[in-house]
Amino acid sequence: MTPPRPAPAALTVREIPETEHLDFIRGRRSASFLQTPAWGRVKSEWRRQSIGWERDGRLVGVALVLYRQLPKLRRYLAYLPEGPVIDWEDEDLAAWLTPLAAHLRKQGAFGVRMGPPVITRRWDAAQVKQGIADDAVRRLGDVAPLERNHTGARVVSLLHELGWKPQAVEGGFAAGQPQYNFWIPLRTADGDPRTEDDVLKGMNQQWRRNIKKAAKEGVDVTSTGSVEEALDQLKVFHDLYVHTAERDHFTPRPLSYFRTMVEALGAEDPDRIRLYVAHHEGDLVAATIAIRVGGHAWYSYGATSTEKRDVRRSNAVQWAMIQDALAAGADVYDLRGITDTLDADDPHVGLIQFKVGTGGEAVEYVGEWDLPLNRPLYKAFELYLRRRG
Repeated sequence: MTPPRPAPAALTVREIPETEHLDFIRGRRSASFLQTPAWGRVKSEWRRQSIGWERDGRLVGVALVLYRQLPKLRRYLAYLPEGPVIDWEDEDLAAWLTPLAAHLRKQGAFGVRMGPPVITRRWDAAQVKQGIADDAVRRLGDVAPLERNHTGARVVSLLHELGWKPQAVEGGFAAGQPQYNFWIPLRTADGDPRTEDDVLKGMNQQWRRNIKKAAKEGVDVTSTGSVEEALDQLKVFHDLYVHTAERDHFTPRPLSYFRTMVEALGAEDPDRIRLYVAHHEGDLVAATIAIRVGGHAWYSYGATSTEKRDVRRSNAVQWAMIQDALAAGADVYDLRGITDTLDADDPHVGLIQFKVGTGGEAVEYVGEWDLPLNRPLYKAFELYLRRRG
């Protein structure tokens, strides 16, 4: 008779140096940039802490924790954006999350909020396009998905069992990070790198035509090759970003925020963050920020001029970022959040249609979840949020 396998050693959680945290991230193919030590420096209004899970003296998981203090009290909401970076395939999630809660309670947290980087459903571009064209379809969830992720379903079930509470989502956006993203896979189903021609063929006819038109019109896209170059171009980007904010009616972040972002992320890895600028006949027509961690590349921020839309500057700068992600060997190019609306009359649907044209896929994450550690304080926090919002 084969003797039973010994149970794995218990996991423990402790604060770790940022260098140890970063080394662990570097050893993984994919982790959110919101879970890098540098992101804690960007979110300077929060107190930051790097923590690690250990088993038998070996580091097996990490997280960036951001602490937001309650007014007049030394109690905090502990936030793990798009994290933690642990083995979400492990069926014993309690072994990971119980010591996490205990550690955060000792740090003065009255509640924990996290956004597990776990996908639940996936739709290809054709399905999303058909959903928009169908008058009977209003939401992405009304469309049968291309794939249901068993790990995602299991994580959702286990979080409920462990007392975590899903955060209310309106139009696919939670209080923190988006629940629905749109991305372009840059590897085949067999794991081989896709070619530029293959990615282009996956785009719709309008996208391919717009990329060709931008090239024919002479739109010139350049990117920064160092942190110093990025800082030099930052004012150019920000001026256009503020112009875009005024046109599209959103509140822009200050220049200082982006300077901190470039300095912090760039200090971790010179290839972590790049600025792209597009000119036409000497006029600035588009500017964007791209971020990459391992095999995951993101389109983070973008700005466009009101003039010269006909030169297809948005398609040109996106194509340049996709080409660079391919050249870097990335697995995916992530265009970030979308709402879950497929109603053709909804003002948000235009953004979805733009992203769908790339031929990528929509993915749904499990979303953000809260664990109350001190129920009276947590209820007071919820009331405060409702009154504020």
